[in-house]
Amino acid sequence: MHHSGNGRSAWAAVKDRFGGKVEMHQTANIKGLLWPLSSQGEAEREFTGRRPDGDLAVVARPVATVTVVLADAQPAIRHGVRSVLERSGGISVVGEAATADEVIAETSRCRPHVLVVDPLMDERAGMRVISEVLRLWPETGILVFSSVDDDRVITAALQAGARGYLFKRADADQILRGIQAVAAGEGIVDKSIANRLGALMCPASTGQYYYPFPQLTNRERDVLERIAAGKSNAAIARELVLASKTISNRVSTIFGKLGVADRSQAIVLARDAGLGHG
Repeated sequence: MHHSGNGRSAWAAVKDRFGGKVEMHQTANIKGLLWPLSSQGEAEREFTGRRPDGDLAVVARPVATVTVVLADAQPAIRHGVRSVLERSGGISVVGEAATADEVIAETSRCRPHVLVVDPLMDERAGMRVISEVLRLWPETGILVFSSVDDDRVITAALQAGARGYLFKRADADQILRGIQAVAAGEGIVDKSIANRLGALMCPASTGQYYYPFPQLTNRERDVLERIAAGKSNAAIARELVLASKTISNRVSTIFGKLGVADRSQAIVLARDAGLGHG
């Protein structure tokens, strides 16, 4: 497998926007994509733990109050989300907006860590409100909160610079985790979007290939390719002329980055992405 050096696709642009890293994020209710944007942030980068059912969880841990501006044309939506956030602790709603003009005004006034916005609340502005906020206040993370499940809309939002995209059917835990992830400088999307994000952002018609797990180093990719082919750690160590302990440590790192709990899950994920067949 080789990366194409000719031309740039939407996916390449998105990878640049999000620091070139994408990783699986699995929580109690969300399985999506996360891509760290920088080493800076208002929260610790992340911690990894195991849920009672054994799945790996990668969750941002805020160390300071996260400030949020809510932007939606429907007062009931803003009220509902505000209620969820105010009960959570650690998140403060500092402003609300019902139009694109109000989004700009409130973001200017409050300088929030996160803007939770339905960009289609104002048909005149649309996705331009995202790019305009980021042009003026690039430190603000944008989480799209929308009822629209349309590939063109999702792609436009991510290309405009949104760090996340959740649907309005999300429950309280998903909303909180989405805001925490975006505040920590990471990105998150709904599970259903994650399952098709690669196809959305890199259409087959471009003729380009991009490695499906760009958060992995080249050495980790070598190991994952062999894991996907069904090889044991010992066999991988022999092939790569490395110590078994080195391979074991590398495998553990790979599992953490992919958000999988064990080897079988890693194999399924990698083979679904086209690895291990050659």
